[in-house]
Amino acid sequence: MAHNPNIKGIEPVLPTTDIGRDLSWYEQYTGFTYAFGDHMYTGMVRDQLCIHLQWHADTPEDPLLGGSVVKIFVKDIQPWYEEFLERNTINEDSLRKNTPWGTHEFGFFDLNKNALFIVQDL
Repeated sequence: MAHNPNIKGIEPVLPTTDIGRDLSWYEQYTGFTYAFGDHMYTGMVRDQLCIHLQWHADTPEDPLLGGSVVKIFVKDIQPWYEEFLERNTINEDSLRKNTPWGTHEFGFFDLNKNALFIVQDL
């Protein structure tokens, strides 16, 4: 994969129906903490990573949708796995090693059915 020095990163925006509830969940279960925003739109950070949450009414005019997927790629998955076990975000059998697509990884869902994966390329 080519490296473009002009690209600084990617910050996914996930839908939510309750910003306050979800900020608390992310802090407890993932280590992401409040960085900016209000009750309609907010950002959370952990190290150099940032995830945004955007409020939706979950009506036909403003659907929540759900089903978004975020993959966080790390150099060494083991410390992440151990931390998320300790946080009770995942259980011991969540880690999939040596996947057919060349990774070690584990994943979980937030309160809005968005999937988050921690991935180590092999």
